[in-house]
Amino acid sequence: MTTTRTTTRTDPMRQKPGETMERTTTAPHTPPDAERLRRWRMVLGADSADGTDRALTGQDAAMDSALNALYGGGGGKKPNGRGTGGRSAGLGASAPSVARWLGDIRTYFPSSVVQVMQRDAIDRLGLATLLLEPEMLEAVEPDVHLVGTLLSLNKAMPETTKETARAVVRKVVEDLEARLESRTRATLTGALDRSARISRPRHRDIDWDRTIRANLKNYLTLPAPDTATTAETTGTATTAETTGTATTGTVVPERLIGYGRSSRSAKKDIVLCVDQSGSMAASVVHASVFGAVLASMRTLSTRLVVFDTAVVDLTDQLDDPVDVLFGTQLGGGTDINRALAYCQSRITRPADTVVVLISDLHEGGIRDEMLKRVAAMKASGVQFVTLLALSDEGAPAYDHEHAAALGALGAPAFACTPDLFPDVMAAAIERRPLPIPDKGHQP
Repeated sequence: MTTTRTTTRTDPMRQKPGETMERTTTAPHTPPDAERLRRWRMVLGADSADGTDRALTGQDAAMDSALNALYGGGGGKKPNGRGTGGRSAGLGASAPSVARWLGDIRTYFPSSVVQVMQRDAIDRLGLATLLLEPEMLEAVEPDVHLVGTLLSLNKAMPETTKETARAVVRKVVEDLEARLESRTRATLTGALDRSARISRPRHRDIDWDRTIRANLKNYLTLPAPDTATTAETTGTATTAETTGTATTGTVVPERLIGYGRSSRSAKKDIVLCVDQSGSMAASVVHASVFGAVLASMRTLSTRLVVFDTAVVDLTDQLDDPVDVLFGTQLGGGTDINRALAYCQSRITRPADTVVVLISDLHEGGIRDEMLKRVAAMKASGVQFVTLLALSDEGAPAYDHEHAAALGALGAPAFACTPDLFPDVMAAAIERRPLPIPDKGHQP
């Protein structure tokens, strides 16, 4: 008889706070006490498990070994051969041993856990340099964080590795496009149709909801119908007979409001202004994907600008988000004022322009000038949106003082997940209030 169960490993010394690792295994039925000891042994790990007097075998032993190599203790060395001191991994100094370890964790753990362990291996053990080897890249589980690491290594990457790196990045980009493109198109197409109003619509293009609301002042009360005649002809009681009232009315639509018909010309100009400092890696990846999707919609004119202390316009590469990503240079300082000055110089239709600044707002440029530019753009009719992050990573670190200053200008700053981004853009296009998450916790 076999049982299936899930075990959670939460040793604070062996993984990051708040993170758990789940696995599902099939094991022989064991007595409750023995199973309890086994679970404690898996939770505590090799260095702390002597008190359980429990030995692991089979898949349990292999999983424990993979975890101990990353989170365990001992006098091992980093993969670059230097001693770590204190608690360290046992992955050895060679790329083949790391590649085998990457294969092991993909065998024993689900993809989400593998991505966490890969990230920890890069952060704790300095494995970033090993990602410059094609054999290593072929063994890793592609995800947004790995793409960010590869982009930061782009300038140091040898030619023999670049094609493999591009293949890894392309897989992540294609997965994101498959998840985000259809909803983005549907949401923004509807928003564009609703934002283009005409006053002499055809009957099938009338927006009845807005037409009725615009003409409520023209409501007319009509005479009550002849209740006796109505009862004779229909055999039913009228409103007057049952409630004592017989008032009816109608709205006279003096002004019709309709949806605009599709046009080949761009209805809105979108400017994505993206901070490419090292802390914004995930946001850069998502912004490049959204930029490519927006650029493919002919009713939008999309510009993508990335910046640190310099400003780079990547608009001509938007047909391929992979080219966009390899055109970025993660790291360095931040000059938001210079980036906004460039974007402002490219605006030709302020009333039909949406500027999206994606930055943690740690400004290294001239703060007062930055705020003046935002105020000037808003005064000219530009819809200005500030996103502190465009990722699924949770609450970002950001400059609270600058965020509060932008909020005072009517440009609230908030973090945005990729799934929420289409709704934010739709609201900006229609000039509706932005769907700010957790509004009470915003700066």
